[in-house]
Amino acid sequence: MTAATPDASQPAVPYGTPEAPRIAVRGEARLEVDPEIARIGITVAARGRDRRSALDDLTRRNAGVLDLVKSYGDAVERLETGAFSITPELTKHGRGERVRTYHGNVRVTAELTDFTALGELTTRLADLELTHVDGPWWALRPDSPAHREARKKAVREAVQRAREYAEALGTSLSALVELADIGAESAPPAYPQAPGRMRSAAFAGNAEDTPAPLDLEPQRQRVHAQINARFTMVPPQL
Repeated sequence: MTAATPDASQPAVPYGTPEAPRIAVRGEARLEVDPEIARIGITVAARGRDRRSALDDLTRRNAGVLDLVKSYGDAVERLETGAFSITPELTKHGRGERVRTYHGNVRVTAELTDFTALGELTTRLADLELTHVDGPWWALRPDSPAHREARKKAVREAVQRAREYAEALGTSLSALVELADIGAESAPPAYPQAPGRMRSAAFAGNAEDTPAPLDLEPQRQRVHAQINARFTMVPPQL
């Protein structure tokens, strides 16, 4: 009779021994920090009786939006153009396919780090003709120090928890056997489900025909980290 082979898909559980008993714990950390970046979505639209006029208007308005955003210099960390479309609208009545008008759209995404400039830019964009603004969506950078701090805090909690278990047995930890990173991620994701709160505010020095910029309150970001840790401890006297 051949011996049964272990299932390779099932990981081996590192049991301890009487000479080197093991403790398995989980460390967890939750932080709440200020956002580092804010993203806004800008949709520029145009409409014309023929394709060329719709395209010309869309090009002009898109150029105006890009120039306005770029005028904020270093406050804008990233500017990207997404979807572009020119769509014919057919007449509802009559025979044949007759085009009634053409609709054009361009989608632009801007990422800012200066939240004071964000309020003014958002208001000026919203004041442009046939321009729709979404957001802002607040986020942390992937390499934000907040993620590192959450992971370090999770490790410290795991060590503290294991030490408390050992002390309850009248002994102490002797060595770290394994440290497994379950993951450290920010919630909400890159595009949070709820944009930040907006309210109007006065802005000194604006022209009379320029709307007062929005006062945007940054949405706090939650960072979560979890780790599994295994330690050996000095054999307790039970």
